[in-house]
Amino acid sequence: MNLNDIPTPCYVIDMGKLQGNLEILAEVKKRTGCKILLALKGFAMYSTFPLIRKYLDGACASSLDESRLAREEMGGEVHAFAPAYKESEFTDLCCYVDHVIFNSFPQWIRYKEFVENYMKQFDRKLICGIRVNPEYSEVKVPLYDPCYKNSRLGATLKEFKKYADNDGLVGISGLHFHTMCEQNSDTLERTLRVFEEKFGPYLDDLDWINFGGGHHISRADYDVDLLCVLVSSFRKKYGIEVYLEPGEAIALNAGVLVASVLDIVHNEIDIAILDTSATAHMPDVLEMPYRPDVVGAGGSEKHSHTYRLAGPSCLAGDVIGDYSFREPLKSGDKIVFKDMAHYTMVKNNTFNGMRLPAIAKYFPDADRIEIVKSFDYFDFRNRLS
Repeated sequence: MNLNDIPTPCYVIDMGKLQGNLEILAEVKKRTGCKILLALKGFAMYSTFPLIRKYLDGACASSLDESRLAREEMGGEVHAFAPAYKESEFTDLCCYVDHVIFNSFPQWIRYKEFVENYMKQFDRKLICGIRVNPEYSEVKVPLYDPCYKNSRLGATLKEFKKYADNDGLVGISGLHFHTMCEQNSDTLERTLRVFEEKFGPYLDDLDWINFGGGHHISRADYDVDLLCVLVSSFRKKYGIEVYLEPGEAIALNAGVLVASVLDIVHNEIDIAILDTSATAHMPDVLEMPYRPDVVGAGGSEKHSHTYRLAGPSCLAGDVIGDYSFREPLKSGDKIVFKDMAHYTMVKNNTFNGMRLPAIAKYFPDADRIEIVKSFDYFDFRNRLS
């Protein structure tokens, strides 16, 4: 990849690596008979959807606009889940989706009659489900733990039984749970034990189960064989359809964020100010928090020249981390941050009037860069009034 061909800042998606991830997911589908959906909350670069739809079964959305994007750009099955649905948007939402997953029984009861009338009026089936909370999780960061104490996401067994044992599942054909974040299949194995112990008695009358996201299936050390055993065994045991909806696994290690050095300042340490921002362009760096890898760089003091890489916004904490390089940095040098496809473009913002990074595709077979989109003043202005 010729960095001179890339305007900065710019997200660059390696289409070869993206396809490699998709081929791994397609193999899981083939071996287990499950269905896999693209989670738009993690990756929604719709210019890649023509490739993705060749391998996956559709997409899952968490809002009206994500649902519309899934229907218009991705196709296939469109599943929706939200902690609560907005009444003024619900009719439009139903026009785009095939599955509607409700976060609670009160939400289901509120919209049940609407769903029934909608299906009659438009002669169109809407498949409805309930999200459950197994109250089991191995996620270490509370911000990303769907099952932390007092979580608003999903019905606990106590709440579930209160309705399900009184005909509350009439009209419900499946369950959804999401307990994981960037984890291996051994975590799913332990989760399923808890889930089956609590909710297994209800599965005989259902048609499908959604194991949610957080499955790092395309990671090098991920145990794909165990995943396939778990999914196949579950399908055989209960005779129901199994869905997975990974976000990161689809775009894992498939993209970079290319930035340029604007200036070097010194305040006891050398600080390289870049034209990309942690808070605006890679917010998980501050939210998680974590330190992304940089091509050709090591940890602080590993190489001869150490710098703190920081963004150009006026936020004092707009700092990416400390890195060392074999050669000194200078204005104009390119910095390449690894694994910047997922949870970047979908979460970035124009804080401080920062322009969003351009978006590009890299085609390794032809060693070619294609700039898909660039942003200007009006993208900032039109968000405001």
